Amino acid sequence: MSKQTKLLIFILTVGAFGIINTEMGVIGILPYIAEHFHISVSKAGLLVSLFALTVAISGPTMPLLFSGINRKKAMLLVLGVFVLGNLVSIFTSNFAIAIIARVIPAIFQPIYFTAAFTMAANSVSKEEAPKAVSKVFIGVSAGMVLGVPIASFLASTVSFQVSMAFFAIVNAVVFIATLVFFPSMPVKERLSYGAQLSVLKNPITWLSILAVLLLNSAVFGVYSYLAEYLKTVTNISGKLISFMLVLFGGANIIGNILAGKLLTKNAIKTVVAFPFALGVVYIILFFTGQFTVPMAIMTLVWGIFAGIGTNINQYWITSAAPEAPDFANGLFLSSVNLGTTIGTAVGGLFISEMGTQYVILVGLLSLVLSLVFILLRNYMDSPTKQLAK
Repeated sequence: MSKQTKLLIFILTVGAFGIINTEMGVIGILPYIAEHFHISVSKAGLLVSLFALTVAISGPTMPLLFSGINRKKAMLLVLGVFVLGNLVSIFTSNFAIAIIARVIPAIFQPIYFTAAFTMAANSVSKEEAPKAVSKVFIGVSAGMVLGVPIASFLASTVSFQVSMAFFAIVNAVVFIATLVFFPSMPVKERLSYGAQLSVLKNPITWLSILAVLLLNSAVFGVYSYLAEYLKTVTNISGKLISFMLVLFGGANIIGNILAGKLLTKNAIKTVVAFPFALGVVYIILFFTGQFTVPMAIMTLVWGIFAGIGTNINQYWITSAAPEAPDFANGLFLSSVNLGTTIGTAVGGLFISEMGTQYVILVGLLSLVLSLVFILLRNYMDSPTKQLAK
């Protein structure tokens, strides 16, 4: 990998950090936002849920619409929209405007990530592509891990506006770096909308979408309630819960690095083995969750697998539709967001009906179902099946 390629991938990684930081960092400052706008914390939470829902909807459509536009220009547009959205959020005193300043960047978010994943994959050989993409995912994980505590620290020590300024500064720095260091990247072979949409006619694409939706449901259906699990089942203090959450996030970054190597070495074996491996982690969690030390160890292992899982999800959908990489990456973003939404909703249902400890069953059930779709795709994608066609 040349120095130029390494620099471009590093900028893409920081860009991913800045955008995810904007999305997730708000979680750490919801009480301050609620106080500023004189609203409830649950209403302030709309800034998080509406962002995720918008990404799920715009995931396949926006990359499709922008698939013929110069990738450098497309990314500069997205970063510019994020900087402006952050600036509006700093100065507005109207909550409706604050929501609009979040939703508009969310509409454009999939354009940046689809371009970033495609560019990272295209910058190296086909065999090395998973490693390059996994580096961009490090930025995603870092945004999720560091965004919340940094935003929370800035809001608690200065003001929530300073937190929003931090988001704006990171995105502005990436905007300048992209403008200066990225070459013009026109799309040489533009696929028609029809050609890109035609990948949806392939059953393998739908099997991959369903598998990814369930794999993300398996991770986030449980992770969304990790703080609650640690509080009620493990019965530990708030400070220790914060440490566990950071531990999970740090392990996520390790998982991203490992995933690139595993998918490069043997992608199919990695994907098939993943539901079994995470299933074992969940079974151990179910029986040892009330003990602090085993819970800490399993949180670390679980975080590593969560990082690996994100990379598997992206690989599994893009490998099902290699002829339309931008659209496939958009489908990936929609699938994981829907998986998170469904998994979290079902997890909440299990908790209210059975108790917090049983939220792990959502993860296990999702893993079993995901394995069915993974094996079905493998069967349909086998050489003998291809010859029969």
